[in-house]
Amino acid sequence: MLPNHNTFFDELKKRSTLINDYILDERFISCFHPEDVRWAVTAYVRYGGKRLRPAILMFSCGAVGGDEKIAIPAAAAVEIFHTWTLVHDDIIDRDPLRRGQTTVHQHYHDRSLKDEDGLRLSPEEAQHYGVSVAILTGDIQHGWGISMMAELSTRFGVNPEVTLDLINELDTRVLNTLVEGEVLDIQFAHRDIETLTPEIIEDMLCKKTGALYEFCGRAGAIIGVGTRDDPRVDAVAQFTAKCGTAFQLQDDILGIIGKEESLGKPIGSDLREGKRTLVIYYAYHNANDRDKNRITSVLGNQSASDEDITKTISLLRDLGGIDNVAMRAKTMIEEACSLLDDIPASHYRDLLYQWADFLIQREF
Repeated sequence: MLPNHNTFFDELKKRSTLINDYILDERFISCFHPEDVRWAVTAYVRYGGKRLRPAILMFSCGAVGGDEKIAIPAAAAVEIFHTWTLVHDDIIDRDPLRRGQTTVHQHYHDRSLKDEDGLRLSPEEAQHYGVSVAILTGDIQHGWGISMMAELSTRFGVNPEVTLDLINELDTRVLNTLVEGEVLDIQFAHRDIETLTPEIIEDMLCKKTGALYEFCGRAGAIIGVGTRDDPRVDAVAQFTAKCGTAFQLQDDILGIIGKEESLGKPIGSDLREGKRTLVIYYAYHNANDRDKNRITSVLGNQSASDEDITKTISLLRDLGGIDNVAMRAKTMIEEACSLLDDIPASHYRDLLYQWADFLIQREF
């Protein structure tokens, strides 16, 4: 592994610029009406972000000897596909912030209360209006992502059979897996912790987050070699799947101990939402009865005070929840990196290794 994060960030920034330019091209933007929709469908892209998923797709293409620039439509499609899931997730999680700025549903809720759009809505109607616009925004982004994927063939000359295969996989297997993971996440928040196991929670995380990263690796490799019938495709896909799940494990840690200005959302929001993360699981099962009661009194309690959240975070740390999950993420990354042993050495393979190392070292 070559943990040169400066090189990785430099290369990541280059791909981010390529993807932003592709997504924000006027030929796309001019299709969105009215102005509210045009703002909403591009808001999260303009908010920033690392563009990890599209970059990993492009690196995966290069790692098997392909021309990464041919994969740009697929990389942009994945970013927009991911973005619509974020818009909908923010509704589900009732999050007011995304990357430090207002979420789509919150933005239109706030605008309607200020009568900025000529609307005169009650607080209840304003909430419904914001959610409605956000749902429709996600619907448009979903379709937009698929149309971008089609440009692999219409603009970049990829075999149409390959393009159709990728579209079919993204909009059936991947979509269904992501939704399954999200549904499980919601359901787990209302289940007794005693009914869960690390395997069950990890499977949910793999479906919720790992599945799209797996697709990025698989799609990039397929575009690179021109077929899915190549052992390198599965190797890269399994690597990105494991790394994607480790990414979520680290995200769960940062959701508890990270810096609010870096995360772009309040620290402890996962606790108030009642998310059954592995951090919670391990801490709870290491706790005595008194500490278990302290954890459950905050978990899922939207009214929990900042002091209660701070004390619970300290408890999760003391009970080994964070250390256990960090160790599991590290083990998963090591397992993932071994999958690239048979991929020929190259700058792109090094970038995949650097990404893997970054996932467990990152602080945001």
